[in-house]
Amino acid sequence: VTFSANTANMGGGGGMYNDASSPTLTNVVFNSNVATNSGGGGMYNYNNSSPALTNVTFSANSTNLEGGGMYNINSSPTLTNVTFSANTATYGSGMYNNGGSSTLTNITFSANSASVNGGGMYNTFLSSPTLTNVTFSANSASVNGGGIYNTFLSSPTLTNVIIANSTSGGDCYNAS
Repeated sequence: VTFSANTANMGGGGGMYNDASSPTLTNVVFNSNVATNSGGGGMYNYNNSSPALTNVTFSANSTNLEGGGMYNINSSPTLTNVTFSANTATYGSGMYNNGGSSTLTNITFSANSASVNGGGMYNTFLSSPTLTNVTFSANSASVNGGGIYNTFLSSPTLTNVIIANSTSGGDCYNAS
């Protein structure tokens, strides 16, 4: 399945919007979807949504707010073998987590670009994602956290994670 060139003007989720739902997606591509005046260019997860994604690609999705590839608010998706590449946003171009406990295994974040913070990933408001075998490479942020940005009591758990070669904003930034 491919979600391509879709647009959401309000409410988020240029490609897909999940509200208190937990779909299972396998071998899916989110490409060139746009969310304007809302988050989640590729996917928006809200209100305890917990989608399970396997072999999924988020590429060239965008938003003028948070989460070019994926936006999670109080949601905990499980991702396995997922790629976030060339997504753009103001904050958290690959993935933006606002609360929740996402689980990421065998994930690549590459060439995502934030106009402010969190080129690859942005974690805020008690987000506690678990990252295992994750690579952040060549992501950028104009201000801080080209690879990953953590703030407001976020506490990601990282195991076998590489955060390198951020083109601007540094590889990792932890704010208080």
